[in-house]
Amino acid sequence: MNIVILAAGQGKRMHSNLPKVLHPIAGKALVSHVIETARSLSPQKLCVVYGHGGEIVRNALAAPDLAWALQEPQLGTGHAVQQALPHLDRQGTTLVLYGDVPLTSVETLRRLLHAAENALAVLTVELEDPTGYGRIVRNAAGQVVRIVEQKDATSEERAIREINTGIMAMPTARLDDWLGRLSNNNAQREYYLTDIVGMAVAEGLPVCTAHPQHEWEVLGVNSKVQLAELERIHQRCTADRLMEHGVRLADPARLDVRGELVCGRDVFIDVNCVFEGRVELGDAVSIGPNCVIKQAKIGAGARIAAFTHVEDAVVGPDGQIGPYARLRPGTELAEDVHVGNFVEIKKSTVAAHSKANHLAYIGDATIGRNVNVGAGTITCNYDGANKHRTIIEDDAFIGSDTQLVAPVTVGKGATLGAGTTLTKDAPDGALVITRAKQTAIEGWKRPTKK
Repeated sequence: MNIVILAAGQGKRMHSNLPKVLHPIAGKALVSHVIETARSLSPQKLCVVYGHGGEIVRNALAAPDLAWALQEPQLGTGHAVQQALPHLDRQGTTLVLYGDVPLTSVETLRRLLHAAENALAVLTVELEDPTGYGRIVRNAAGQVVRIVEQKDATSEERAIREINTGIMAMPTARLDDWLGRLSNNNAQREYYLTDIVGMAVAEGLPVCTAHPQHEWEVLGVNSKVQLAELERIHQRCTADRLMEHGVRLADPARLDVRGELVCGRDVFIDVNCVFEGRVELGDAVSIGPNCVIKQAKIGAGARIAAFTHVEDAVVGPDGQIGPYARLRPGTELAEDVHVGNFVEIKKSTVAAHSKANHLAYIGDATIGRNVNVGAGTITCNYDGANKHRTIIEDDAFIGSDTQLVAPVTVGKGATLGAGTTLTKDAPDGALVITRAKQTAIEGWKRPTKK
């Protein structure tokens, strides 16, 4: 089987310098959704017909299994498929998809391909308002005889509600002849792929139809309004799937999954959360409102409070993170670690039962078990040229407003007094204090404005 994806259009109504098919839904280009669906069908040949945007499109989608056919100028859908012909296996079936129709399901396409066995098959749907679409014209016996475009249709034909989605499958061996006989004698002066339907009928080849389960599967994107509409449809479908598998969502209309979200049992997700890349949530994880979680793994029983950002990080079981915390790439937290409000951690490991509850920066650090990091603590990991590591061993206590000037080690069970600037290693079990002696100047008067 061959699959041809038509992705050459300019998309003038998008009002954008970005080629239409590269605009994103759920964090992924429109045409990438189509390519992913196509790959699920395991085609022998997969060809993308590109045009507007040229190398921008090719570079964005480059992959070993993709063949590319340039359509320049763009003279219609029939002309587009003609450009793909040199890349196709002449045996079997060719399925034609569209790079701006991202939500067609694999199940729907399998039904279409089944209908295309020894026939030409067209995916059709009935719309309440078919304006703008090509109509499916049937004879008295209900057989498809042709497809007529809106601009070429009579008033009687425009009343037909069954429309052509553009998605079709046909015997590849016939394509050379059919495409070679297309004419642009129509209102748009284009070579319509749909004209091959009439040719098939004339040759006695059966023309069959298949239908999607949902109307939105065949909706295309021609404007930012339609892009937003399909985004919400996609996200609602994702939300429904999550809820069907036991996830509790505070509001399924306020969820954005821009990648893959894998959830255990009894997971709760509050409103306005964004998940990017692959995110794994263990059993009984709770995600508070307005969180952004990217490429992360959250252990069972963890609680992520509101407005927390997690990126390329691991949170261990029963962790308590946030609100307003930020876990940056390379962060790995073990079991029952507490990270509180306005704490930022980057490229650091924190062992079980340790806490940093308020206003701290921890970067390039290794923190042991049962460590308390006080408010206002900073690991001074950057000397202006290189990063250095801080090591805080088990059971250490870091007082508030402490600066640890890396590379430095705080020994097991050591205590740093509040306001300490640590530039040398703190011995095991020791109390280390570096602060100026308190001085009181009696009778001092604050300056006044002249």
